[in-house]
Amino acid sequence: MKLVYGVKDKPKFGQLIIFALQQLLAIMTATLVVPVVINQACGTAMSSAAALLGAGLGTLVYVAFTKKKSPVFLGSSFAFIGSMIAAFAGGVSMSLGYLGLILGAIFAGLVYVVIAIIVKFAGVKWIDKVMPVVVIGPTVAIIGLSLAGNAVGDILKGSVPDVTASPLLTVLCGLITLIITILCSTYGKKTAKLIPFIIGILGGYAAAGIFTAIGYAANLDSLKILNVAPFTALVADGVSLNTFLSVPDFTFLTAFKGFGELTPAYISTIAVAYVPVAFVVFAEHIADHKNISSIIEAELLEDPGLHRTLLGDGIGSIVGAFFGGCPNTTYGESVGCVAITRNASVVTIIGAAILAILIAFVSPFIAFVNSIPSCVMGGVCMALYGFIAVSGLKMIQNVNLNLNKNLFVVSTILIAGIGGLTLTFGKITITSIACALILGIIVNLIVSKASDEE
Repeated sequence: MKLVYGVKDKPKFGQLIIFALQQLLAIMTATLVVPVVINQACGTAMSSAAALLGAGLGTLVYVAFTKKKSPVFLGSSFAFIGSMIAAFAGGVSMSLGYLGLILGAIFAGLVYVVIAIIVKFAGVKWIDKVMPVVVIGPTVAIIGLSLAGNAVGDILKGSVPDVTASPLLTVLCGLITLIITILCSTYGKKTAKLIPFIIGILGGYAAAGIFTAIGYAANLDSLKILNVAPFTALVADGVSLNTFLSVPDFTFLTAFKGFGELTPAYISTIAVAYVPVAFVVFAEHIADHKNISSIIEAELLEDPGLHRTLLGDGIGSIVGAFFGGCPNTTYGESVGCVAITRNASVVTIIGAAILAILIAFVSPFIAFVNSIPSCVMGGVCMALYGFIAVSGLKMIQNVNLNLNKNLFVVSTILIAGIGGLTLTFGKITITSIACALILGIIVNLIVSKASDEE
């Protein structure tokens, strides 16, 4: 892939702000959703703005550890949702639950640190033997394909609470977003090609806004797609400085109150909930970095090295959880954005991280993001997730699938992943991606010594 901006390139300041905002929009919805899911499940009040700030700080940590060579944004990890719920379920108070979020991220981060130390001395050659292209390629494809249901589900929904918008109209808004993104990326001039998601989101948002305005004017719930509640909540108590600027509720502020209730039993509960999941996310970490390596045509597991990417991811997760409660992980949405825009500038990632930190204090922007209809983001994600899937399939384009040994490995991974095979042991869940990867590794080891004759 010919990149418009390489890893070391520095766009002009004005362009950089726009490119950084686009990266931020690509990852923001998913990052903000994780605290919402936890709040719904546990009755907590985790701050989405704090999670966004934690993601920005975690990304800066990652960039520093990887010596500014890996153009990936870190966001809230969905893999740890079960672990986070367990932290609140096992605590005797809300404060202890928040402390559990930080302790859990530390446990998960330490897993990465230990693996990084091992990799530092053992090297990464074993990864190519255990997880060759025939394993990694379809696994990367599964990362995108496993999210397909989320994109399609979102495109069928509006965002107004307790109101069911017409699926025909939500699909229309989603398709408007998708088509504008496609047109900008394929036919647009240089600037349009680099910011297709921003233009697409604004186009879809405008369409949803028009339908919503008509819906309120005609009192038709089926036309109400865009949720204006985040904006009305800002001015409910009048316009003031607090309307525009606010300090998020950082996790550590509540967590520090829980130290007096900490017990060895609770610490063990947190360790059991987080440590196994960290090994699962490690597998996805490798797949993500193999994917971005193929896009920028530089082997990141060699330079800056897997030990550095692991340290960046692990320490970045701890920092993210300290402020926002959510462990971070490298985001496929970020990788997809790099692939589609062909902008691999790490400076853009740094800019996105700084914007995330600043925007966390700007209430109107958080309100704008929260008001973006699900169908609009669904349209964007159809492109993002699709590119992740295709980039994985491109990895195996030179693999000889006429050989049964390769065919069995790829087919096992695809079916296990698309079929949604998951395994649960108590509070520990092995995701479909991890299950598919593990099965692929096992099958590959079984058939690796088979003849290469077709």
